[in-house]
Amino acid sequence: MQLFVKDLTVIDFSYLCPFRGMVGESWIVDVLLDGGLDQQNMVLDFGKVKRTIKRVIDDVADHRLLVPTACGDLRWQQQSDTVWIDFASRKGSIHLGCPAQAFALLPCELIDFDSVTDFLINALRDALPDNVDNISLTLRNELLDGPFYHYSHGLKKHDGNCQRIAHGHRSPVNVFENGVAAPEWDRYWAERWQDVYLGSEADRVPVDQLTMSPQCRISDDSHYGFRYTAPQGEFQLAMPKGCCDLLPDDTTIELLAQFMADTLAAKVPGRHYRVMAFEGIGKGAIAVAGQLL
Repeated sequence: MQLFVKDLTVIDFSYLCPFRGMVGESWIVDVLLDGGLDQQNMVLDFGKVKRTIKRVIDDVADHRLLVPTACGDLRWQQQSDTVWIDFASRKGSIHLGCPAQAFALLPCELIDFDSVTDFLINALRDALPDNVDNISLTLRNELLDGPFYHYSHGLKKHDGNCQRIAHGHRSPVNVFENGVAAPEWDRYWAERWQDVYLGSEADRVPVDQLTMSPQCRISDDSHYGFRYTAPQGEFQLAMPKGCCDLLPDDTTIELLAQFMADTLAAKVPGRHYRVMAFEGIGKGAIAVAGQLL
């Protein structure tokens, strides 16, 4: 007997890629269970599917930075509860020092659907009842008609997992200029924020104020440094300048939407802009700026 659940959860995360650098993603998870019937004549109660399987997936992957530990471009080490990461990509080197719970360490060379599926299934094995013989997961992107971007960020004031300095989203944006859809501005933001780290000026520090691994050889000429302390611990990150967009405030979706609207209103005075910015899948914020002359 088989039991399926479509759209069980969405994983919002970032991962390290030797070609693209740090990539923000949002993947939908579908689950298929094979097994016999239990005493309730069920393979597994739907409530337990959502409660147990979703919880495990969220715990091990959601709002984390996925790291391919078998990649030749990576060096990592752990001291106490802190993990140090040095990663070489075509976009420049990336360096982190964060609490262990900020990362998911995958024994693979590349982060992709297959490697993450294997990682999640392995994490789920001990959480399933004896009558469940097999579990299959399908990871997929949301199908989007228009432009979208991949961004990574961290929210130091958040009391949940968004405080982790390197997690992200794959998100569309819809801009309206004077009440009319403006796809050219959708494309503008999709290109500007493609594989970008959105950093707050308040979190930026000179790179010599970061405590990094001995392998880290960077300067303020090439990298921006970010550092803050949040409830889960101290987070440190050094990113290539060409992979960053610096914002004056926190990078909540509300403030990102307002930043986009304000930026467009300053670019084209006398126009009114309404920005519908998504954070991952099916959620986001709306902001307006500018006025008609």
